[in-house]
Amino acid sequence: MKRLAAVTLSIGLTLPALAFSASTQACEPAPQADCRGADLHNRDLRGLDLRGIKLSGANLQNANLTHANLNDADLSGADLSGATLVRASLESASLRGAKADGANLTAISGWAMFAQGSSFRNARMDGADLEFSRFSGANLMGASLYAANLEMTWLPKARLDGSDLREANLQEAKLYNASLIDADMRGAWIRFGIFQNTVMDGCKGCPFDW
Repeated sequence: MKRLAAVTLSIGLTLPALAFSASTQACEPAPQADCRGADLHNRDLRGLDLRGIKLSGANLQNANLTHANLNDADLSGADLSGATLVRASLESASLRGAKADGANLTAISGWAMFAQGSSFRNARMDGADLEFSRFSGANLMGASLYAANLEMTWLPKARLDGSDLREANLQEAKLYNASLIDADMRGAWIRFGIFQNTVMDGCKGCPFDW
């Protein structure tokens, strides 16, 4: 009886330790992987196939995702500050509430959801192809969107103060109630764009007479 009691006690102490070990196991990024809340900062994820990966709330600060396939990925609430996503594919990806301040998103492509509290302050998005994407209420202050394709994007209440939108395609884009203070839109294509109640103080190339 004493021996049995000792075994029971040993098992009782071991199980919680095993559970703790499993809960802190590192995530290995892969298609459809569950990496919610994972710490992947500074990771080299260049060229990886990450379709459908769950990265909500993950720490991706300064990670390198150049040429990564992030189609259908869930990046809601993720921290991408300082990350590199040059030519990454984001078709049908969700970045709701994501933070990508200072990130390099040059030439990213795909219809994506960047709305609901997402922040791209001072991010580099030159040449991005984001037709139909949603940026409702997003913070894009100081972002560089030079020659980006933003045709038919949704940007209501977006903050684009100090942003570079030169040569950008904003045809049929919805910018009502947005802020373009001190932005630069010289050379931008704005045919059928909606600028109702848009704040344009100090903006260069903005359609003030609309």
